[in-house]
Amino acid sequence: MSVSLLLRKKVGDTAVCYLLDEENGCVELELLPDDAVGRSELRLEGRELSPLAELKLQSEAPSAGFGAGRSMRFGSSRWRFRYVAQNLGSREIETVLEDSCGCRVVHRLSWRGDVPAFRVAVTFQNRSQEPVTLEMLESFSIGGIGAELDDASYEELTLHRFRSRWASEGQHVAESVESLGLSRPYHGFPVMSERFGQVGTMPVRGFHPAAMVEDPVNRVVRGAFLAWTGSWQMELSHACDPGLTLSGGLADRELGHWRLTLAPGGELSAPEAIIGCVRGTVDDLSNLLLREVNASLNIPDCEQDLPVIFNEWCTSWGEPAESNLLAIADRLRDTPVRYLVIDAGWYKTDGTEWSNAQGDWRVNRRLFPEGIGATARKIRERGLIPGIWFEAEVCGFESEAFSREAAHHLHLDGQPIVAGGRHFWNLNDSAAMAYLDEKVVHMLKENSFGYVKIDYNATIGLGCDHPDSPGEGLRRQVEGTHRFFRRLREVNPDLVIENCASGGHRLEPAMFALTSMSSFSDAHEDPGIPLIAANLHRLMLPRQCQIWVVIRRDADLKRLGYLLSSGMLGRLCLSGDILNLEQEQWNLVLHGLEFYRKLVPVLRDGDSRLAPAAARGRTRLTGAQTLVRIGRDRRQFALFLHAFETPPAEVRFRLPEGEWTCVDEFSVSGTGSTAIEADEVVWCGPAPMSGRVMLFEKR
Repeated sequence: MSVSLLLRKKVGDTAVCYLLDEENGCVELELLPDDAVGRSELRLEGRELSPLAELKLQSEAPSAGFGAGRSMRFGSSRWRFRYVAQNLGSREIETVLEDSCGCRVVHRLSWRGDVPAFRVAVTFQNRSQEPVTLEMLESFSIGGIGAELDDASYEELTLHRFRSRWASEGQHVAESVESLGLSRPYHGFPVMSERFGQVGTMPVRGFHPAAMVEDPVNRVVRGAFLAWTGSWQMELSHACDPGLTLSGGLADRELGHWRLTLAPGGELSAPEAIIGCVRGTVDDLSNLLLREVNASLNIPDCEQDLPVIFNEWCTSWGEPAESNLLAIADRLRDTPVRYLVIDAGWYKTDGTEWSNAQGDWRVNRRLFPEGIGATARKIRERGLIPGIWFEAEVCGFESEAFSREAAHHLHLDGQPIVAGGRHFWNLNDSAAMAYLDEKVVHMLKENSFGYVKIDYNATIGLGCDHPDSPGEGLRRQVEGTHRFFRRLREVNPDLVIENCASGGHRLEPAMFALTSMSSFSDAHEDPGIPLIAANLHRLMLPRQCQIWVVIRRDADLKRLGYLLSSGMLGRLCLSGDILNLEQEQWNLVLHGLEFYRKLVPVLRDGDSRLAPAAARGRTRLTGAQTLVRIGRDRRQFALFLHAFETPPAEVRFRLPEGEWTCVDEFSVSGTGSTAIEADEVVWCGPAPMSGRVMLFEKR
């Protein structure tokens, strides 16, 4: 093997390196730190490269080395495509590979300015004379990880993943290469792979589509976010090469029941990925990747100051009524709350449940005697922007549309897919899309709604009927979902869209780019709210992370302070007994809302660092948690402090470099005291299950 350096391009403090095997034409992408700490060098000797983006053709042999069933990488398809050309632009590198039949793989790496967060777009083009069937197509591949390390240091490489289950999103898991069984074998024959992902239309169900590999010896972290709302996978793998490869994309035939036949002239683009490399920590890489997420946002101007939301779900629990909504609007008049959201139940007929009646979308006249549009106008008269809930992509079994429109719903093996009592609209069916256009898209415009919450409370599972595969049917359904969300804004340009899927089951970059914010979780009144919210700082922007703050009349001030300080970790969303509070409780809520406004610049543009080491458990939290959010201009930062059960006697936080002054603090009497000692903030005597937030400015 003769491996040479094809291109080295410095972007910010990262070196983008393309390696070429001159014998077989394989090209590998590596990311290395190229900073003041020290320029990392490439190891070229003894290398077997991993392709820019691996694919698997049905006609080619599967993985060797016991890999079949565990990985679809390492098959004969990896050597089929040879380097043809590379084009270097001012903000993009395009690399073209081609096989002997004329089929092409086009790999595009792009970036903005000198920020080394990269978008990867991979397209397969069938330029042959025959149909070609794909069984796997990766979105990205970062090779050569740890290639320069000795065996002992190699085993310290750590895979960082983020588990998710209902009401418990963003759980950080760190596992060493050794514990994953990816240590270098004594012989380079077996395929070593840790493949993970999820199948269905809830992409954050099991894991978030994100992964990072840390080299603790050199303090280097590489990783990726995958922007996809359907079945996906990632792999950390190696075979003969001395280094690891982190790759991912659509869930393949083995994991995601996917294959696709492309006719001559056909092409397929894989979902985009965002990748990067830093010398530092997982938090440093997360902040870098989220800068690219932030740059891709397309949201209404009214969202720039991160308005507070009131959602009446935890007030009425599926029984919204105009009389109650207007009383809430009167209470919220002239406060920092801007959006008042009517949640599920407004459409159900008497005798049905909110969760079974979606699909007809006819307003309940008992709840809204003059119609839903009249209520929306009355809310606007009180100075608030009205919002409304839809679970638009499904039909509940108590709706007329469930049976009447079944021909326009998704099927598997010829039968309508039923999940959670729901059918799913076929979003590639013109009649289905015309129905949603009338019932949802134009309904919002005609009734003066400025905010919509789109919920999604079931998954279609492995896929739906399609001539090529159920996985391909699912992929096209996801494309239809994206078109539907774009259509909402095409007709309603100033519409604020909230992305919800039983809480946080759609927290991924493709949906972030289509919406203003996302529900962080269904943890409405769970004590773990600050833990979930802080963990999500690594996976989404706080400006888009909507956090429940459910106010109850029987809550003492310490409990209210805990909830309000938790909601300040992202987009604060009030709910609950807002009409029945004692004056002291209401005063604390108002104080919290006013304090929150001061945090907006830091939440909107900044970087986060989480120090959860003292926190233990999930169902019964103990210890304490610290998160700092520092503004992008480094002139201001917010410090979020939360104590759980059996907290330590004191919680300490070392101030960032420079001279800082605490300009304001949100706290409740009886929950301890804070002081600044030299270069540390000290929270003395934190009360169990309490929280506070401190705002600092540079002198």
